[in-house]
Amino acid sequence: MVIVSKYSFTHEAYIAKAKLHSFGIDCHLTDEHTINSQWLYSDAIGGVKLWVFEQDFDKANTILTHDYSNDVDAVFSDNSGNDNVSCNDCNSNEIVIFTKGKSLAFAIFILIGFPLFPFKHGYKCKNCNKFFIHR
Repeated sequence: MVIVSKYSFTHEAYIAKAKLHSFGIDCHLTDEHTINSQWLYSDAIGGVKLWVFEQDFDKANTILTHDYSNDVDAVFSDNSGNDNVSCNDCNSNEIVIFTKGKSLAFAIFILIGFPLFPFKHGYKCKNCNKFFIHR
């Protein structure tokens, strides 16, 4: 086995390990427990090491260096799925996904210490500032 990558924090190493497992590459982490208990030792011992088999090294390195954030943004963007939604009042297509009542829910939680969250998910028009729920 060879080291394909090193990480200062264990959560980064676990994400990389999960990414490789999702592509069917067997891998192993070392020193993650040491760094979890004494994170200041991370630089001294070389971080959390991600090991793969030699025949998988090139494929694993390619997978770990590829940035998939644009793919995620395309799927979970704020305007995804609302191309045919328009404002009920002004018929504008300039709308965003909006959650109404977040400030009130936070204030209730701070005041009474109990999570009562009276909020609604819907759309907000950028043109007239009206909140509406599209059905």
